[in-house]
Amino acid sequence: MATTTATITLSSTDLLSDELALTTTSTLTTAGTSTGLTNTGGLGRKTVAGAHGEYTLFTASEYTDDTANKVYLKNTSTTAAEYFDVTIGDMQMGRLYAGDWAFFPWNADTGTTPDGDIKIDPSANDMTLEYMLFTE
Repeated sequence: MATTTATITLSSTDLLSDELALTTTSTLTTAGTSTGLTNTGGLGRKTVAGAHGEYTLFTASEYTDDTANKVYLKNTSTTAAEYFDVTIGDMQMGRLYAGDWAFFPWNADTGTTPDGDIKIDPSANDMTLEYMLFTE
């Protein structure tokens, strides 16, 4: 059984009137069990050639829906104004600006129209997105 642990730490000395220091950890497991996730698409990078062209990163129909899939995305750009729009199905999830990252669950839903594919749309040419999918 694989053991994969995700940890996030949020800290700031000047966001609130008191210092902010939050840390949480979770072991990634299959849906409804204590068995660790056993598959991954591997850590990859996608460099997009042109701006404002949508690219499919993960196609929902290639995965089992309603399982414990987890997605990691990171915009590797160092130019503050450059971002990736991240879309799941027809819903824009948000923007990842330079250096931003996201880690979120994904149900790979194929029962909706459109399917729950994960797509990215870069704001500039030659941008790179780092990504990884953890699956059952």
